[in-house]
Amino acid sequence: MVSERTKFYRDKHNAKLMGVCSGLEDYTGIDAIWWRIGFILLIGTGFSIPLYLLLGIFAGKKPEHLYVDQDEQKYWQGVRQSPQRTAREIRAQFRDIDRRLASVEHHYVASNQRLSAEIERLR
Repeated sequence: MVSERTKFYRDKHNAKLMGVCSGLEDYTGIDAIWWRIGFILLIGTGFSIPLYLLLGIFAGKKPEHLYVDQDEQKYWQGVRQSPQRTAREIRAQFRDIDRRLASVEHHYVASNQRLSAEIERLR
């Protein structure tokens, strides 16, 4: 199952023509002006116009509720660019949270002899 946040959409809200370049900007995080320049430079090859039209015809319109804020948009762009790296970063954040929580727990239990004794009795 593909999440709707990892699919390519045309972005008609920021569009100049069909919304393909602004959709590519949303999908990759690369500014739409660079996509427009790339399509213009490739016109001579005869490749960019059919590609642009195919993307414009077959890509769906971007849903309004797709992202809550800019941070969420940047996160999903990172997921689309490198899912493995994003998963590693999330695992590292959880390991850090777990380490900090264990440190707080150790500090609290070490300074509270009554709690430490109750924990030992439960084991």
